[in-house]
Amino acid sequence: MGQKVHPYGFRLGVLNGWQSNWFAEKGYARMLHEDLKIRDYIKKKVSHAGISRIVIERRADKMAVNIHTARPGILIGKRGAEVENLRKDVARLTDNEVFINIREIRKAEIDAQLIAENVEQQLLRRIAFRRAMKKAVQSAMKFGALGVKIRVSGRLGGAEMSRTQEYREGRVPLHTLRAAIDYGLAEAKCPYGVIGIKVWVFTGYVADAQIREQRLAAPGENPVNA
Repeated sequence: MGQKVHPYGFRLGVLNGWQSNWFAEKGYARMLHEDLKIRDYIKKKVSHAGISRIVIERRADKMAVNIHTARPGILIGKRGAEVENLRKDVARLTDNEVFINIREIRKAEIDAQLIAENVEQQLLRRIAFRRAMKKAVQSAMKFGALGVKIRVSGRLGGAEMSRTQEYREGRVPLHTLRAAIDYGLAEAKCPYGVIGIKVWVFTGYVADAQIREQRLAAPGENPVNA
């Protein structure tokens, strides 16, 4: 049987940085669960803002929450009112002083997590899964992706037995560490069961100089995928 490795974890420390950047000698479990709680809260509260990932950094008693979003205007709000309300809400979940930084995703069409969530929304609106997959792949290729693979699993179309369907265009070299592979996962909770959506997007190879730059980059920053 094939042994599958998570594309993000496989490139951790080579192309990708950590999602949580801090060190703890005591209270590791508490801080870890705090990070997970903060991510879940933000994703649920502003689910319409197109959030791809949330990188959390801690220094002493300060916490920086970096939100990567395709719609920064929705998150910031009029004169920064929305982001300030969000900061206050997040501050209630932790004892640390909270700072929120908004990072814009320029090409949402080639962000794997946003593609997966887009397909999820279409499945919930009862759009045919093949049509949703094909449209997402074509859009990603049009905006500069070198390869896209989408896999959906579950009771597709309300069928009695679950199955898996895959749509691929271009090339997705999963075993090549120098290949920048973006990975996204979403779950569509349909009336007849959960449908899982996995997306892999290949955006190109990274030169050795860029890999060295990534290793020296500030925590949470990813110049390769910027």
